Amino acid sequence: MRLRIFTEPQQGASYETLLSVAKATEELGFDAFFRSDHYTKMGDVSGLPGPTDSWVTLGALARETSRIRLGTLVTAGTFRYPGPLAISVAQVDQMSGGRVDFGIGTGWFEEEHAQYGIPFPSLNERFERLEEQIRIVTGLWGTPDGETFSFTGEHYTLTDSPALPKPAQAGGPPVILGGFGPKRTPRLAAAYADEYNVPFHQVEETGGAFDRVRAACAEAGRTRPITYSAAQVVCCGRDEAEIARRAAAIGREVDELRQSGLAGTPAEVVEKIGRFGELGAERIYLQVLDLGDLDHLELLASEVLAKL
Repeated sequence: MRLRIFTEPQQGASYETLLSVAKATEELGFDAFFRSDHYTKMGDVSGLPGPTDSWVTLGALARETSRIRLGTLVTAGTFRYPGPLAISVAQVDQMSGGRVDFGIGTGWFEEEHAQYGIPFPSLNERFERLEEQIRIVTGLWGTPDGETFSFTGEHYTLTDSPALPKPAQAGGPPVILGGFGPKRTPRLAAAYADEYNVPFHQVEETGGAFDRVRAACAEAGRTRPITYSAAQVVCCGRDEAEIARRAAAIGREVDELRQSGLAGTPAEVVEKIGRFGELGAERIYLQVLDLGDLDHLELLASEVLAKL
């Protein structure tokens, strides 16, 4: 089981804050630093100093770290055209020495699209565009040197692209797809994903989603392995007072967090992670919401990561 730190900078974090968290992630032995891809805050927080762009951030962090993997959970397909996105991600992969994992999804938060002038098609069209985007991005990365890439779809057309630059990783970064949909998501995961992630669902529901993807893989005749993972909010403390303090800092209730996430003492968190592991999860993304509390990361490293 690998533990990855997952951040939500749109809730209020400067680049300097993210850098401190990424460096702690690396120094403390976690597997990866991931961030969301959003342009506006959610809920009753200020969001100050304002949003940071995910791939600009990861490019900078690529030069400030040396071991951890870096990625998005997940890039919104609505935010970028697939050709320029392939260039950005390939460049960050080169800058990191091949440490990028590429998460991509349909995009879902309509409000941020309206606020920043980004078109927000219907869900059906967003899924159609997502599939074309994955095919284009991975096609550009996988095109042999000296050859060109062309694509004609319902929403995107590329003509004789030089398919450059290439990522550091042969064939391109691993593709992460996530979600909980019963039909389209499992089909896309079976067809294109190296990793399938279930975000913020309880253990039993996560197991059901894993099973749907396994069934889709079988139906598609897929033999290539797929990694299963889950994302969970984390709130860990040595005692009830510390747990309550950390819950209050993120505006949540302890009982609710124990039910819906990974909350409690280190032993409780280890036990629940083990339940995800029994379902086949190989990675857990720990959603850390108070990015100023580096002591939280130290506790998770010494009392949770060390025991896994």
